[in-house]
Amino acid sequence: MDNSTENPYQTAKGRIKSAVEELGMSPDVYERLKMPDIIVEASVCVEMDSGKLKAFRAYRSQHNNALGPYKGGIRFSPDVDADEVKALSMWMTLKCAVAGVPLGGGKGGIACDPSVMSKRELESLSRGYIRRMECVIGEKMDIPAPDVNTNPQIMAWMMDEYQVVGGGSYQPRVVTGKPLQLGGIEGRLDATARGGCYAVREAAKVVGLDTGGASVAIQGFGNAGRYAAILSEELLGAKIVAVSDSRGAVYNEDGLHARSLAGHKERTGIVSDYKGGTEIGREELLQLPVDVLYPSAMGNAITGRNAPDVEAKIICELANGPVTAEADTVLEEKGVLVLPDLLANCGGVIVSYFEWLQNDWSWEETARHLDRKITEAFLRLHDYGSRHPGVTMRQAAYMHAIERLVEAMRLRGWGDF
Repeated sequence: MDNSTENPYQTAKGRIKSAVEELGMSPDVYERLKMPDIIVEASVCVEMDSGKLKAFRAYRSQHNNALGPYKGGIRFSPDVDADEVKALSMWMTLKCAVAGVPLGGGKGGIACDPSVMSKRELESLSRGYIRRMECVIGEKMDIPAPDVNTNPQIMAWMMDEYQVVGGGSYQPRVVTGKPLQLGGIEGRLDATARGGCYAVREAAKVVGLDTGGASVAIQGFGNAGRYAAILSEELLGAKIVAVSDSRGAVYNEDGLHARSLAGHKERTGIVSDYKGGTEIGREELLQLPVDVLYPSAMGNAITGRNAPDVEAKIICELANGPVTAEADTVLEEKGVLVLPDLLANCGGVIVSYFEWLQNDWSWEETARHLDRKITEAFLRLHDYGSRHPGVTMRQAAYMHAIERLVEAMRLRGWGDF
């Protein structure tokens, strides 16, 4: 069976249930964690440049706040639906627990295609989202951030609109991922990729891989993928041999120059015609015999269908849910070390936490503290797996996170789990 269209909400619930059972915990734990505390679905109406009114479906899911305020990004994508944001909010809860930051899990999104919208339409949509959601967000309640197809400018509009609907009170901590001029933090743009690179560095030590000259393939060349290419090259000394985007892929066995390729993508919108490499199929990229593979696009990239052909030694999940449950089993049997999304892409929320604290750090300080948090998280999960033979890094991440959540819920008096 090919689970290429695996439902993310069912996947999240299934993995939580498996971890609860593996831990021998009460079924009450699963009942408490299997669905979000709150899910808001609303209509955001925008007057388009054509003069016509268009309604967009908007969502905000708040999964669990035992460890702290709900925290999670807002994505603009045609594929956004209730199941996606529920799953992402659940993963964010667990991600914060793995990262060791006192925040809970939230996620939001609007079903739209921002690539065909003007700047004015996007601003109107962003402000409309806040007007619909202002009753459930706040700097001590739920703190949004950028995600797929959203950015610091959109966060600035949202922060400003929150001030408008809130009667003029300036509250810069209501969102993170803001422009530096409005209270953002140095290092936020590349935080997800940087955290993933730190995790790869630690994983390489475990498998005996020298990252200097290691071959790397990157599926997806958005913000996370672009910075993963640059930082893998400049921070780890690795060689980027293949990169793909939604329209194609490019390959060069001798290495692609990451910054040059990023500039080409910025100018042309595609990577496949980059003169420094040869065009290949997007699926072919996933099957290359590389040392490290970064799935950095959307979910369900590696499935039961193509997992047998994956030849990477390490997979670093910069996307959320890029490896299906069926593929996990295949990759484990092949001896591939999968760095799960709960660890691999938690750099974004860690640096968002630093911003939320309003730390006035330099880029170097932010990177140093992020390195510490990612390294500590990796070592905790690796040690967990060492103490529980047969437990994968993903299973260790879920089990460790759930243990932390259960303890927090007990301490709060939410139940005798």
